[in-house]
Amino acid sequence: MLKLKLHWQILIALVLAVLVGVLVNEKSSILGISFIAILNFIGTLFMNALKMIIVPLIMSSIIVGVSNIGGTQGLARLGSRAIGYYLTTSLAAILIGLLMVNTFTPGIIDGKPGGEMLGLDQVDSSQITEKVAGRDVSTIADVFLSMVPVNIVNAAANGQMLGMIFFSLLFGFFISKISDELKNTQTQFWQGVYEVMMKITEWVMKFAPIGVFALVAKVIAGLDGEEIASLAQALVTFFMTVVLALLVHALIVLPSLLKFIAKVSPVRHLQAMATALLTAFSTASSSATLPLTLECVEKNAGVSNRTSSFILPLGATVNMDGTALYECVAAMFIAQMYGVELDFVTQFIVVLVALLTSIGVAGVPAASLVAITIILSAIGLPLEALGLILAVDRILDMFRTSVNVFSDSCGAVIIAKLEGETGLYNKYK
Repeated sequence: MLKLKLHWQILIALVLAVLVGVLVNEKSSILGISFIAILNFIGTLFMNALKMIIVPLIMSSIIVGVSNIGGTQGLARLGSRAIGYYLTTSLAAILIGLLMVNTFTPGIIDGKPGGEMLGLDQVDSSQITEKVAGRDVSTIADVFLSMVPVNIVNAAANGQMLGMIFFSLLFGFFISKISDELKNTQTQFWQGVYEVMMKITEWVMKFAPIGVFALVAKVIAGLDGEEIASLAQALVTFFMTVVLALLVHALIVLPSLLKFIAKVSPVRHLQAMATALLTAFSTASSSATLPLTLECVEKNAGVSNRTSSFILPLGATVNMDGTALYECVAAMFIAQMYGVELDFVTQFIVVLVALLTSIGVAGVPAASLVAITIILSAIGLPLEALGLILAVDRILDMFRTSVNVFSDSCGAVIIAKLEGETGLYNKYK
């Protein structure tokens, strides 16, 4: 039996969810059990599985990535430049996403919050507004205070992920400062945890088609033709907003860095990375694409193995421009759907949380859904709204993964130039 790839399974599940959602309503039942209740159970189970892997996945991912920086002798300068590049490009991507989602407002349909037309008004929007309203500069201070929790275990258990992320960054850094024997033990342990969590994440994502079916069918069930059209309009606008923002970052921001800092041709670099980018687009996995990324950067771009073997594996773990952009747009889209006005301070919090959570996103398909739950929790929005995003997440995952890989490759070339390497592309005069 031919085994379909995950994205095809999700696409089929999406089509079936639409068909089933059109055919049933809130009164439909199976063996006396409400069909909506069954869908809600399955969808909740899938969401619980996603939330279950958040803490160990992000913690192990960050510790492994950061410990590799400090643990590589003679590469302190290389590591600092890499982190500077990652933070700069990720922040630029998030701000682009924020600008686009505020400009096109995909969650607003005909001047009204889309949730009013799609059954999301069943949730008390006034309570949601109350959670995110009244934030001021002191709220930003609270965000930074939450990065240093009194009890790290309690912080992780209560979903205070910023504290856990900050602790993981410190833990990974100071692993490199202990004796070699203990350092090797810690490195192997956390590498093992990371590999196990990658396997668990891949296993959970095998159930994504079922989760997509349940969450999307639940939203559509009972909607009339006009409401379904409104849902399609919102999703199409959201999809185009994300894609446009990704294109701006990939075709304007990153090429500008290549041209003005590395002094190389962005067109030549794009041609050199074509194989890796196509693979990233088809697999939606920066980790699976890493071998090809290394080959393209070394053979086609002329970057030394010393630089590429350090920058690219690290980038595949902590540098997620496309993912950070997507997380920001998704959170803002959901807020717009619920009719929640997010002021500047709250949007700044979205930017900050998106920047930090993108560091710990695994390089596997749909792993960013895990990080989005953190952002939604941080600003008080319901996690159930992820059902809307799941409908188009897989296709967008292919786009944002390509941007992630392209950003990693640009970083390798730029840092190689800053390190004084020769043999790169023809330089501009």
